[in-house]
Amino acid sequence: MDHVIIQEVGLRDGLQNQPRNISTADKLALAWSLLDSGIKQLEVTSFVSPRAVPQMSDAALLTESLFAYLKAERPDFDSSGLSALVPNRRGYDSAKIFPYQQLAVVLATTDDFNQRNLNMTTASALTVVKQLMVQAKSDGLRMRVYLSGAMGCPYKGPVPVSDVLILAEQLLTLGADELVISDTTGAGCAKLARELLRPLIALAGTDRLGLHLHDTRGQALAIALAGLDCGIHRFDASVGGLGGCRYVTEATGNVATEDLVYLCEREGYSTGIDINKLQQSVAFASSITGQTLGGKVSIWLRSQQQDCAWS
Repeated sequence: MDHVIIQEVGLRDGLQNQPRNISTADKLALAWSLLDSGIKQLEVTSFVSPRAVPQMSDAALLTESLFAYLKAERPDFDSSGLSALVPNRRGYDSAKIFPYQQLAVVLATTDDFNQRNLNMTTASALTVVKQLMVQAKSDGLRMRVYLSGAMGCPYKGPVPVSDVLILAEQLLTLGADELVISDTTGAGCAKLARELLRPLIALAGTDRLGLHLHDTRGQALAIALAGLDCGIHRFDASVGGLGGCRYVTEATGNVATEDLVYLCEREGYSTGIDINKLQQSVAFASSITGQTLGGKVSIWLRSQQQDCAWS
C-alpha cells in the first residue's frame, strides 16, 4: 500500500491567530495527543516576533518542553519529523539551538502579499529565503519552503500560473528539500492544482513537493484527491480544521486532518494515523480554543456508537 505523509500544522498555523490565549501546557498536551494518534510530522511553532504573533511567544519554551518530554517519556520516538517555521534569520538562529532537523520558511507569490506578511518585496523575500536555505544546508538541516498564495493572492486575486511556476522552479533549483504549494486563501480548485503540479513534477519529481490547503470554498479535499492522482504524497492538515490566515480575514481553516486521513485511507493509501485517537485530539483542541471544531468525518464519527473502520 502506498504511504501518504501528513504534516500536522494545527499547533502553528491552527493556533497562531486564535483569539483566546492558549497556554504552553495546553499546546504541549495537544502535541502529545497528536503524536499518540500516529502523527509523525508535526510543525510545532513559529519563531516569529511575539509582537506580531503573540500566540507564538512561547516558541522556545514549547520547543524545549516537547523535546524534553520525548527524551524522558518516548526515547524511541523519531523526532526528525518535528519542525518550526522561521520567517527570517533571527527566527532561524532562535530555532537552530534546539534539536530540530528541519525548519520551514515562507515566500508569497506577489509583492502585495510579501509586503503584508514579511514587509518586503518578492525579490527581497526570495533573497532572504535563499540565504536561509544556504545556512540550513551548512548546518545540516532540511528546509521546507511554503509558496503562499499559489492559487490566489488575497490582495491581487488570481495569480498567473506562469508566475507561480517561475518562483517554484527557482526555489526547487535553489535546493528546497520540500516545496509546499500553498492555497493560503482556499481559492484553488482541482483543475488549477493539476496545472501547477504537473510541470513541477516533470521538473523535480514528487518527493520534494507537497500541498498546503485551506477549505474556504470547500475545495480542499478535491484538490487533495487531484494531488494524489498526480502522485503527490505529502500534505499539510490541521486537527479539526483549525486555522486561517492572519492577513486574510475571509480565509477559513486548513483542511481537517481527520478528513484528509479518511480520504487517503479510503483511496487505498496508508497514513499510519489512528483516526479514532485523532478524534480525541479534535475534542481537546475544541476545549482549549473554545471553538466547535471538526471536519465532516468528525461530525459523522460523533454520531456513531463505534470506532471508524475503513469500509
